[in-house]
Amino acid sequence: MAATATAVTATIGVTAGGPGNPQPTGPQAARSTAGQGPKTQTEPRSAEHRRIALSVLGKDVKYTLTALRSRTEPLAASVRLEVFTFDGTWRETDRALVGEADSWFWFPLTGRHAVCAFSTSSTQPAPVAVSLLITPSVGCSPTENFRIDNGRIVPA
Repeated sequence: MAATATAVTATIGVTAGGPGNPQPTGPQAARSTAGQGPKTQTEPRSAEHRRIALSVLGKDVKYTLTALRSRTEPLAASVRLEVFTFDGTWRETDRALVGEADSWFWFPLTGRHAVCAFSTSSTQPAPVAVSLLITPSVGCSPTENFRIDNGRIVPA
């Protein structure tokens, strides 16, 4: 009989920003900013990422879903499925994108109820099913299925 484990969704809440930093006044305001051109939205930014789901099966297999914010589009994101095995330390054995690169929206993906379904199993080959929130008004994505065969991800 095959055992199936469904992951508990770990959701990281989005914090609301407060007022921006005040602009300097007095002598500070007169400082030169020569050579410091304005930053544009097209400049690449550091890769922001958040783990949105985790499933640990037994003591030696772990699956994660990670949201990766786009470096060029501030509202876009990608989702990465990662497989880890434990042999004294956790070691990544494979990774794959869920959907297309930058095809998700960052804020719904990192907010509440972002993971509609994340089903994992310890059978071989192990089935993994993923469905994510597109937007609150659109709802969940169709389920994307994978197989994990000896630590390697294979689209099903």
